[in-house]
Amino acid sequence: MYKETLRQVWAEIDMSAFDHNVKEIKRQMECPSMIGVIKANGYGHGATECAKVLSYNGVDQFAVATLEEAISLREDGIEGEIVILGLTPAECVDTVIEYDLTPVVMHYDYVKALNDEVLAEGADPVKCLFALDTGMGRIGYRVFTEEERNEAVEAYKLFSLLQGIVLEGVITHFSTADEEQREYTGMQIANYNAFMEKLNAEGFDPKKICANSASIMVYPEIHFDACRPGIILYGLAPSGYLKGKVLDLKPVMTVKAEIVNLKTVPAGTSVSYGRKFTSDKETKIATIGLGYADGYSRLNSGKISVLCGGIKCPVVGNICMDQCMVDVSEVPDVRLGDEIVILGKQGDQEISADDLAAINGTINYEITCCFDLRIPKVYINYPAGMYE
Repeated sequence: MYKETLRQVWAEIDMSAFDHNVKEIKRQMECPSMIGVIKANGYGHGATECAKVLSYNGVDQFAVATLEEAISLREDGIEGEIVILGLTPAECVDTVIEYDLTPVVMHYDYVKALNDEVLAEGADPVKCLFALDTGMGRIGYRVFTEEERNEAVEAYKLFSLLQGIVLEGVITHFSTADEEQREYTGMQIANYNAFMEKLNAEGFDPKKICANSASIMVYPEIHFDACRPGIILYGLAPSGYLKGKVLDLKPVMTVKAEIVNLKTVPAGTSVSYGRKFTSDKETKIATIGLGYADGYSRLNSGKISVLCGGIKCPVVGNICMDQCMVDVSEVPDVRLGDEIVILGKQGDQEISADDLAAINGTINYEITCCFDLRIPKVYINYPAGMYE
């Protein structure tokens, strides 16, 4: 594999699994449109290739976090609507227009700058999504109270007077839709609906865009006009509570490496920086070319295992920037060049993103994103017929 990737560590991205997840999500959706969330380079899986499979499934709307991510997709030839979920600076409105992007908006100064640039260029009006804070506390107009909802409606009306933009939809985000308790999400939904009722009463009828991954699974009543799946596209559940429920998901990423060095050391041999591990018997130590600069956190040191020969083998000593060491003493006939699985399945054993997240005290989202740092990707198993 290293002849393809120039490294003896790589991530296999199974596009048939991604294709399966897209179809499974569409089966669950009760709305006409999917906005595929491929921010953070497709949660570490590769945004452009994921966009291609989404397109193959009839999805022509995508969401990213930053202007840079959107530009990258356009320059890779991705067509369709690209929504920027984060706020973009007013200094870059010309770039938004040039690349035909859909920004999320909430500040009048930005919207006015965008409008003025459209008119100055004689360009087509730019589609925008109006942001509400219904309880996430991140971006958007707060709509918790009657007064706040009135202020947000007035802002919407002001934006709508500008000829250079089109307010295509109203977007919000849910902070606890992946949890068993439903009270807080219910409050967020009520806030959103109350605002939309006021807006509709003023004669406006924009698209309603609410449902994230967890909402797709749990809250069909807010699928509305478009759903925007994120983590579930990649075969991972939004939370432990939802793992294995509602959707039949297939993990898309497997991270592998080859043993680059193998030696047998006597008892009393220390391994890696700080001598945090010392062998208590004769031990086979394998070295793999994966370290914390590749997203394999140093916090894993002394806590984590990999798979070799279908056997869980502990990583020993502190994980280095570019390498780590594994005790493979229990693996029969282990050899230089043998395949190690860091994330994924080997034989009957599996190390999942949830397993790694639990060790790190984080979530599966962060695990796949971190493996995007510098690990080369190998794309396998594209859907049959995709390139025919």
